[in-house]
Amino acid sequence: MGEGTAGVYRRRGSVQVGQDGVMTDQFYFCLKHRTVEGEHGCKAADRLGPYDTSADAARALDKVAERNTEWENDPDWNDDAPRDTP
Repeated sequence: MGEGTAGVYRRRGSVQVGQDGVMTDQFYFCLKHRTVEGEHGCKAADRLGPYDTSADAARALDKVAERNTEWENDPDWNDDAPRDTP
């Protein structure tokens, strides 16, 4: 992801308020629109999350890629990866 900007959220006291004026405590990354959303965004099937911060949600696709790489190289989850056998 990296090059785009996801929706902008700011804190007002202990409540987070999105650019759409909706207050939320959690954030989601919408796969359909490629933006950060609050609780009242697109349907769950089109989102990743919840995340505690807007910044974490904006990094959602990066985190997915990192986890996929870790799992692809984990011998416990990949039958093709070399295993250390005694």
